[in-house]
Amino acid sequence: MTTKLMVSAAGFLLISTGFIAMQQPAKPWIAPDKAAKTANPVKSDAASLKEGKELWVKHCQSCHGKSGLGDGPKAAQLKTDPGNFSQAAFQKDSDGAFFYKISEGRDDMPSFKKKLPEAEDIWNIVNYMRSFKK
Repeated sequence: MTTKLMVSAAGFLLISTGFIAMQQPAKPWIAPDKAAKTANPVKSDAASLKEGKELWVKHCQSCHGKSGLGDGPKAAQLKTDPGNFSQAAFQKDSDGAFFYKISEGRDDMPSFKKKLPEAEDIWNIVNYMRSFKK
């Protein structure tokens, strides 16, 4: 490998590593007890999953990625890690906690109360998010 190529490769590695380091790890985000204990009133059936996927693609995929891995095209622009919803740490949250977090938002995660005023839409997204479990 030439010296010039080695310097370029090292520079790219430093730049990309530095950029990744700029993203802050996710702070613990715990939904209030009442919200976390709220049961999902929408059955996770084919219709709900279809609707949830359509809403995911429109509102969530750009940051959270196609499969909820946190690798969407806008993820690198965020100050906070968009998370990996396939991991057990995320999947252990209750449906009510997911609903609360989508509704309320925090940091880079916007509130969807106004964008998705029908609670059923958010519950459909929650049902779809469950499909990311490994």
